[in-house]
Amino acid sequence: MIPFSPPRIDQAVIDEVTSALKSGWITTGPRTKQFEKEITAYCNAKTTIAVSSWTTGMEVLLRWWGIGPGDEVLIPAYTYCASANVVLHTGATPVLIDTHPNDFNLSIEDLSSKITSKTKVIMPVDIGGMPCDYEAIYALIEEKQHLFNAGSEEQKQLGRILIAADAAHSFGALYKSKRVGSIADVTVFSFHAVKNLTTAEGGAITFNLPANFDHDEIYKTFNVKILHGQSKDALAKTQKGAWRYDVLEPGFKCNMTDIQAAIGLVELRRYQENLDRRSAIFNQYNLAFSSKKWSILPQAFNKEKTSSFHLYQLRIKGCTEAQRDAIIQEIFEHEVAVNVHFQPLPLLSAYRNLGYRMDQYPNAFNNYANEISLPVYYDLSDENVQIVIKAVCASVEKILAK
Repeated sequence: MIPFSPPRIDQAVIDEVTSALKSGWITTGPRTKQFEKEITAYCNAKTTIAVSSWTTGMEVLLRWWGIGPGDEVLIPAYTYCASANVVLHTGATPVLIDTHPNDFNLSIEDLSSKITSKTKVIMPVDIGGMPCDYEAIYALIEEKQHLFNAGSEEQKQLGRILIAADAAHSFGALYKSKRVGSIADVTVFSFHAVKNLTTAEGGAITFNLPANFDHDEIYKTFNVKILHGQSKDALAKTQKGAWRYDVLEPGFKCNMTDIQAAIGLVELRRYQENLDRRSAIFNQYNLAFSSKKWSILPQAFNKEKTSSFHLYQLRIKGCTEAQRDAIIQEIFEHEVAVNVHFQPLPLLSAYRNLGYRMDQYPNAFNNYANEISLPVYYDLSDENVQIVIKAVCASVEKILAK
């Protein structure tokens, strides 16, 4: 079986993790701090906090921003459940936005119609690694400025809706020559095992708020928040006589460990070769499928954007959901693992039971119903890419011929 998206764990990673284990420091420590600095430099961000996952990072961020009952956070209907789950955890309401008809990112037109005086945050999701149209989102926020109603000191300081990007897929992507992580006000990354850059589990928050925000102070604040509100972390307490600490608030427990950061440091320092290999796999798929009348190729770059090449989201023209499912089963019979990204939120029981209806997001459903995500990862050989291509072509043509 050709797997869908295994992590790149080789001797370089093993050696760095072994060094971390032998160092005697395995929780948050020097490697985590170094990882944060290197992410900040790579993304050209103002500061970075490493966390245990995208989910915990985004929830802490929303709570710091004062999000709670009565507030609305705008997110795409076409996303993984984590994007909405964290909003519900705060007591706020996720307001779903339909997908753009020609790609997998949110529709600016639908977004415009959903902004109200309750809107405090817009959470664009860079599906598959392709950045959203951030310039249009900023322009829309300015256009709707008269509706903004601040509910916390941080919100008053910004004076407008916050853009908190869900960049779980888009580490390394470019928007108008700027790295994702330096575009939105705040960006949250995922370093889960299947992501381009992994720390097994983990994530990071990069901050790029306006100049009237003290980013050094934000960094200190979040270090407290992600460690139970404790005034010192374990590394700081190792200094002579520095055992005493205080708990400044009832915080969270979602710090990254040095074992995780050890993996991340290796991944980050060779990340360009990962992007280059993923791009090459995209090109092979495009070359093979572009001549097929049934194929709709994913957008991976244009004059303004370059994807991180996280997902190759092939769509089958004119294909029903049932046919798509049959094609996937047939591909698996060829010993090739594929996936679907994603089931829109209203299809999931938890969100359907909250009253979200799929028929209100027709573009999201249409894009989902004929989508198949193909394997893309550094260690996928050219030979196996060709096996995937043959399996997909044979499977699609067999099912569509019925």
